[in-house]
Amino acid sequence: MTEKKASLDIKSLARDLRAGSRAALARAITLVESRRGDHQALARELVQMLLPDTGKAFRVGITGSPGVGKSTTIDALGTYLIEQGHKVAVLAVDPSSARSGGSILGDKTRMARLAASADAFIRPSPSSGTLGGVAAKTREAMLLCEAAGFGVVLVETVGIGQSETAVCDMTDFFLALMLPGGGDELQGIKKGLVELADMIAINKADGDNLKRAKITAADYRGALHILSPRSEHWHPPVETYSALTGDGIAKIWQKVLDHRKAMNVSGDFAARRREQQVKWMWSMLEQRMLARLRSEASVRTKVRKIEAEVADGHLTPALAAEQILELLQ
Repeated sequence: MTEKKASLDIKSLARDLRAGSRAALARAITLVESRRGDHQALARELVQMLLPDTGKAFRVGITGSPGVGKSTTIDALGTYLIEQGHKVAVLAVDPSSARSGGSILGDKTRMARLAASADAFIRPSPSSGTLGGVAAKTREAMLLCEAAGFGVVLVETVGIGQSETAVCDMTDFFLALMLPGGGDELQGIKKGLVELADMIAINKADGDNLKRAKITAADYRGALHILSPRSEHWHPPVETYSALTGDGIAKIWQKVLDHRKAMNVSGDFAARRREQQVKWMWSMLEQRMLARLRSEASVRTKVRKIEAEVADGHLTPALAAEQILELLQ
């Protein structure tokens, strides 16, 4: 009876979410983020049920070092997009609290204009130690936002030494934000980040910083010339803008539109989406395997014994890995 009731609740939740209910969307994301086994099973059923209603949104990943103005940029960009008639969802991945595992940054206070809009939905999620600073359930949350009718999903990452590959594996356009500054600033670029970026945007191009921002943009353009682009059909542009004044925000979105058009014409867009789906499957499989190792008492006891033997030098890590794999059979 309980199982039947839960199933009916999921159908009701899916119906409300498709109708654009923000409360239903919030409840659905909470369900997806839950670590309870029964909740996870229901979440998988819900996402599968909503799958036909997903896939049409613009998925944009935004990254950059702390202080570059990611949240301010998203506030300005999101407000511009709403003025253009879009509904915007923001999945902002916060650093996790070491004690509670919860979000410790207040994204809604850092995106004041968006938070006040009925056409925006902001969801801070704890990264919970996930590689790349991307919450383990951000992909599912993104699909739920699409099913709820949000045509643009912006994914903001922590930007503290994470693997930006995680962002690229779930978005269509990867925007890297940089600060004005030459020399040492340019030397500090991670080559991998620049190679992954579909666009580099120099923030704070206003007032006394305007000239420096333009020089920095020229430096980045020079750096990009010696690197291979992700696609032969798109060469990442470098633009300047000001999140404070809004100058250049429209130009950033136009580049996103230009990129979508170029990728669709070449067939790269569909190919990238298919590749992301497969990577997502393997990522989920790894998570499920680790969860099983940690959740089943008998398996957990054996794993701890193997860990102790490795720590004491009685067992090689390679052989230990094989023994752990056998426990999953």
